[in-house]
Amino acid sequence: MTREELISRIKKLAADALQDRKKAELAAVEYDELTKFPELKNVLIDLMTNEFSFFLSSIDWVSPRPTTFRINLKNEQEFYLIYGKRSWIAQIEGKKYYLLNLPEEEKAAESIGRILRYGAKAEPEPFEDTLPPAEETPPAEETPPTEEIPAEA
Repeated sequence: MTREELISRIKKLAADALQDRKKAELAAVEYDELTKFPELKNVLIDLMTNEFSFFLSSIDWVSPRPTTFRINLKNEQEFYLIYGKRSWIAQIEGKKYYLLNLPEEEKAAESIGRILRYGAKAEPEPFEDTLPPAEETPPAEETPPTEEIPAEA
């Protein structure tokens, strides 16, 4: 490899890296919470790559203390990111992952991948009323004719 080839290759890689960074910055503009809390963007990139904006529908700031965010996905699933004393905590399907540890961060990323595969939540089936409408009254019960019993003398 010549020096010119190496320089051109480095320029191409740098341009690609800048494009990825610009995509992430555009996502930060789209979600107001990411501009207020830049660390949140870094956590989302670690968990979902810098293409995270394709999978998010919204980010809600749920609680100021501990700082908690609800991450709403496009398939109507959600998970929480909590800022702890030492690191971020991801709460996915009720299980907490401490993102300071690399194995737990990998498990959290796998869990997010799993809930992304779920798809949209199913709509509940409408309740079918088997009773007659209130306007209709049931037919009156007919009383059987009574037979007269002759009196005995």
